[in-house]
Amino acid sequence: MDLLIKNGTIVTAYSSIKADIAIQNGKITMIAPKIKPEKNTEVIDAKGKLVLPGAIDAHTHLEMPFGGTISSDDYFAGTRAAACGGVTTVFDFVLQAKGEGLVDAVKRRDALCAPKAAVDYAFHTAITDLNEKIIEEMADSVKFGVPSFKVFMVYDFGVTDGVFYKVLKRSKEVGALIAVHAENKEIIASLTQDFLAEGKTSAWYHYMSRPEFVEGEADIRAIQWAKSLNAPLYIVHLANAQGMAAVTQARDEGYPIFAETCPHYLYFTKEVYKREDGRNFVCSPPIKGKESQDALWAGIINGDVATVATDHCPFLSTEKDWGKDDFTKIPNGCMGVENLYPYMLSEANKGRISFNRAVEVCSTNVAKMFGLDDRKGSLEAGKDADIVIYDPKKDFTIKQENMHSDCDYTIWEDAKLKGYPVMTFSRGKLVYKDGKFLGEKGYGKFIRCNPIKHKGPNL
Repeated sequence: MDLLIKNGTIVTAYSSIKADIAIQNGKITMIAPKIKPEKNTEVIDAKGKLVLPGAIDAHTHLEMPFGGTISSDDYFAGTRAAACGGVTTVFDFVLQAKGEGLVDAVKRRDALCAPKAAVDYAFHTAITDLNEKIIEEMADSVKFGVPSFKVFMVYDFGVTDGVFYKVLKRSKEVGALIAVHAENKEIIASLTQDFLAEGKTSAWYHYMSRPEFVEGEADIRAIQWAKSLNAPLYIVHLANAQGMAAVTQARDEGYPIFAETCPHYLYFTKEVYKREDGRNFVCSPPIKGKESQDALWAGIINGDVATVATDHCPFLSTEKDWGKDDFTKIPNGCMGVENLYPYMLSEANKGRISFNRAVEVCSTNVAKMFGLDDRKGSLEAGKDADIVIYDPKKDFTIKQENMHSDCDYTIWEDAKLKGYPVMTFSRGKLVYKDGKFLGEKGYGKFIRCNPIKHKGPNL
């Protein structure tokens, strides 16, 4: 064995046990009590600490063009921040260009990512130019290792209801999973026009132009179409109580409907848009009210929220300032990849959820959801040694200066966490220790996912 982690408490989605972990050539080889090190084995004493599978962030936008600029974290900065927050795999969204094939889009993006990524990465493809040829090509993308696709019910490249229905039907045939950004495009446009005409242009009106029901009714429509086909559906960045209720109902009825929510919806409420720096919190869907926040936490506790991911898409403060006097000019997106695991584990440490549930929604379920649970998402012999050592006694206050993003601020400024990761291993390589990034550009590998065939609400 190359590495032995001793005396820690190993936490999985299902149990917590005191045991040692042996690692060789980037893989876990053995988990057992009191493993004896071999000659030249590096030994790490994790006494008093938790040993966890690395988190998998299912939703990031690195180097993403949006609103006339590009998100501030490139593939190196974003994966560096990920490693320092205990995230050992990120899923990034490939934005298909007009006329571009699905596999060609992934190859183009991988060429940009491969030289920079510091941890492993996989892709979803955001389909922006949808036609019959692209629908057919979904099968080729599944074979290439990218079986998940995102469609939008908003923006200029949003799909019509009929095309969305065709994509859902095709996904079931080829072993794919459709993710949806669900908001009502027409109502947003109408409300936005009214507010601008009335001179209501502050960040608060970003929320007011996209209130709870604008997302909720779109969630309900998307779920109804998926139910009619008994096709799996993954609702990204779910932020509202109405949509949460619809997810719960569909799952209770036995349908493969899955929800993802984000840390900023769990920690902040819509009141942030009344702050002087409210534009920094502008994202879509926007952060909602306390009732919706409570519903999301209930969904995590009862298992109806399958995953927690970040929608990490930061923009510089100078770019956010473009919308100081017009909320429609604010680039949409918030940071979070470095805050995901520490925040959810802190909430577990405070007793809000169990550590097992935190591991489940941040790692194990993600691996199962997207077809990489044969390699990642849990601590088991034969799987990648993506491991986080977590000190439950370490108090941590988030400050911009102790983050590892290229963004020049954090919406998480002054958030106080109970417990914090002290080491991150990516395939057995130490990439973070005690506040310092120790990884390197280009170490991360492209992870090809297996076909997806979810048939019911359980993964």
